[in-house]
Amino acid sequence: MSDSVALLRQTLPAVLPRLRRFARTLTRNVHDADDLAQVALERALLRAAQWRSPANATPEQIETAVRSWMFGIVKNAWIDNRRAHQRERRVVIGDDGITEVADGSHSALEQGLSIAAAMERLPEEQRLAVSLVLIEGLSYQEAADIMEIPVGTLTSRLSRGREALAASLGSKEQSA
Repeated sequence: MSDSVALLRQTLPAVLPRLRRFARTLTRNVHDADDLAQVALERALLRAAQWRSPANATPEQIETAVRSWMFGIVKNAWIDNRRAHQRERRVVIGDDGITEVADGSHSALEQGLSIAAAMERLPEEQRLAVSLVLIEGLSYQEAADIMEIPVGTLTSRLSRGREALAASLGSKEQSA
């Protein structure tokens, strides 16, 4: 096993929580996110020999490189899955039909649910940009590379996503 492959295998467990969180942002479902993360890990391990560690990198730089590579694999696996199931669209609605279950004493939970719902309403390209930059904390360049778009396109999607989130959350606060 090459040194690069050994570093990759050693670093993967450290990036797994962030991969799962990113996958959850894409899929909007915990179980689908776990499946997506598993597919990405399988693909990464099958192609481990293709990954190259940055020369003379610190452990933090190696983790950043692995994370960026893995985010790209997650994104591509998600796109592949969506294409395979393009005709299948489903909407999950609670069995009880209740749309609001929290009272005023649960405002933090309610706010978190409002943010999650607002994120779900974003168009996919904006949700992806917001997730990578604002939630995962990647640089604009890293996020643009993962999304395979120019940085200017990323900043535009991020700006529109922020505006949509602010408008959605602002309208909820005003109506409450």
